[in-house]
Amino acid sequence: MGGALTVARRELAGYFATPVAYVFIVIFLVMAGALTFTVGNFFARGQADLQPFFSFVPWLFLFLVPALTMRLWAEERRLGTIELLLTLPVAQWQAVVGKFLAAWAFCAIALALTFPLVVTVNALGRPDNGVIAAGYLGCLLVAGAFLAIGAAISALTKNQVIAFVLAVAACFLFTSAGSPVVTEFLSKRLPVLAEIARAVSVTERLSGFSRGVVQARDLVFFASLIGFFLFANTVAVDQRKAD
Repeated sequence: MGGALTVARRELAGYFATPVAYVFIVIFLVMAGALTFTVGNFFARGQADLQPFFSFVPWLFLFLVPALTMRLWAEERRLGTIELLLTLPVAQWQAVVGKFLAAWAFCAIALALTFPLVVTVNALGRPDNGVIAAGYLGCLLVAGAFLAIGAAISALTKNQVIAFVLAVAACFLFTSAGSPVVTEFLSKRLPVLAEIARAVSVTERLSGFSRGVVQARDLVFFASLIGFFLFANTVAVDQRKAD
C-alpha cells in the first residue's frame, strides 16, 4: 500500500492547493447546519440526538461527492496527464486506490468539522455518544461508496460535466432505492424488486448506523460496493488510458 499512500498524500495536498476544497467544505457545513436545524427541526424534536443530521447526509453527498470526483480521472484524461501518472513507479491499482483514499480522507475531514453539532447536542442533553459515533461511521461509509461510484464514472469520460451528471444519477439510484415511494410502488407490482431495492439502498443501510446498530451485513455491503467500483475504476483506466 506504500504506493497508494504516496498517491493519496499527493492528491490530498492537491485538494487544498486550490479553492475547490474550501468551497466544498463551506457548502457542506452550511447546508448540513441549515438542514439539521430548520428542515430537521433539531430543537423542536426535543431529543438529544443527531438523527436529523444523519438523515440528510446522503442527500448532501449525492451532489457534493460527484462534484469532488468528476475531476479525478476526467481531468487527467483531458489534460493528457494520465500517462504521466501511470508512468510513476506505482501500480495502476495503487493509483486508483490512492486517489480514492485521498478523496475519502477529504470527506472525513469535512465530516469531522461538523463537531459543533456534537458539542451542541451534548450541551442540550445527555445523548448516547456511541450511537453518534456509529452514525458518523455510517456517513463515512456512504461517502466512500459514492466516491467509488463517482471515480469509476469519471474514468469513463474526459468531460467533467458528463462525469458529474452520471455520478449524481447513479448515486441517486442508490439513495432513493429504499424510499417509501419506490418500495411501495414496487411492492404492489414486483415484491422481489422491492426487497432488492431496500437491500441496495444506502439510506436504508445508514439508518441502522444512525440508531447505533453496526451490523456485519451492512459493513459487507459497503465494502463490496466500494470494492466493486474500485475494480471497475481500474478496468476503465486500463481501457481508456491511451484515448
